[in-house]
Amino acid sequence: MRLNHNENQVAKPEKLCAVKGMNDILPAESARWEWLEAQVRDLMARFAYRNVRTPIVEHTQLFVRGIGEVTDIVEKEMYSFEDKLNGEQLTLRPEGTASLVRATIEHNLLYDGGKRMWYMGPMFRHERPQRGRYRQFHQIGAEALGFAGPDVDAELILLAVALWKRLGLTQWRLEINSLGQPEERQAHRTALIAYLEQHLDVMDEEARRRMYSNPLRVLDTKNPAMQAMVNGAPRLLDFLGEASLAHFDGLKKILDANGVPWSVNPRLVRGLDYYNLTVFEFVTDLLGSQGTICAGGRYDYLIEQVGGKSAPAVGWALGAERVLELIKELGTDIPEPALDAYAIVPDAAAMPQVLATLTQLREAGVRVQMHTAGSEGMGSMKSQFKKADASGARHALIFGADELQQGMVTVKSLRDGEGLQQQQALAQVAQWAPNLQSAS
Repeated sequence: MRLNHNENQVAKPEKLCAVKGMNDILPAESARWEWLEAQVRDLMARFAYRNVRTPIVEHTQLFVRGIGEVTDIVEKEMYSFEDKLNGEQLTLRPEGTASLVRATIEHNLLYDGGKRMWYMGPMFRHERPQRGRYRQFHQIGAEALGFAGPDVDAELILLAVALWKRLGLTQWRLEINSLGQPEERQAHRTALIAYLEQHLDVMDEEARRRMYSNPLRVLDTKNPAMQAMVNGAPRLLDFLGEASLAHFDGLKKILDANGVPWSVNPRLVRGLDYYNLTVFEFVTDLLGSQGTICAGGRYDYLIEQVGGKSAPAVGWALGAERVLELIKELGTDIPEPALDAYAIVPDAAAMPQVLATLTQLREAGVRVQMHTAGSEGMGSMKSQFKKADASGARHALIFGADELQQGMVTVKSLRDGEGLQQQQALAQVAQWAPNLQSAS
């Protein structure tokens, strides 16, 4: 009996791809991320904010209690699962504030006064991927815990404005609002529900579902058919007491004194339940429906809500993907990382000496790439020079047999002048290494 030759062949494994909405950031793009992160790190240090890093996985109850059980995030978007080993209900963090608050309580960080902290990392929400919105996305957040005054609200807004200036972002607007205190919101809630009950005919299914559980979120609808009804709804600002209004006015005065333009958006309520008093958003019209690039506000009751001792707090978070999209849209020039030198090695036998020299150069801060052998050896000098040129390096380091015999290396300019070159002593690397480095 003859066997079909295909019966003995091993099936080719199926090609695996990334999960939808969770993207690879490849070297050409990651350079932009590294630049953004470097700007953030430096600016946070100037504002005296300290970095904190929390786990990606938290107990599900943290977000149910912290974010709010009837929010979109908790109801629809969280990646939650049961730990197979112990049955715990766990969740990939959908935002950073609740985790930071949990860490603050667990480690008693406020025992000696308020703290200014910032974080950066991936978050996860199961939503429809679109421009600037992904299932794994990255947030950068700044939080000030233990401070009650509007001056800290303003400081955080000024921190964001300083970041936009550094990044070259100009086409944004700042919208602010005050959600007052719980008793003021309760009075407004009662009036709002009564108003909504009179307009059931224009409310969509989502609004009707939220009308009693979270009526403020009805005001945040994007349904065009509901806009006239929403515009006529009772305004929370009209229910604020003297202290809440004074806090809001204090914020406005500081922003005015610093030349920061703002506008009051009475419909700005944010999508999380933990906010009170100040809320704000930085918005752009250049990214379509995903126009919010940074948002935050005051959350004076969240620490107690999550199980800690009552303390005031305020903070914001920005979406790194959206900020990078806006940078790209505006054509902002981001400095690309550049090699200082490329090592050309005609003979593989010279590698021990070549690597010893490159190690010294790297220790001196020089960014240098070594040519490596292929399946057919080191390759010709011509092919190596092509690779050196393609690498973007400013100089070629030629480790030829004649040079090495004399204890020298030839340094040839690839970008400046007409291929100017000179020899340098291998015994004096520390003296000539700075000449290889770019001005940046």
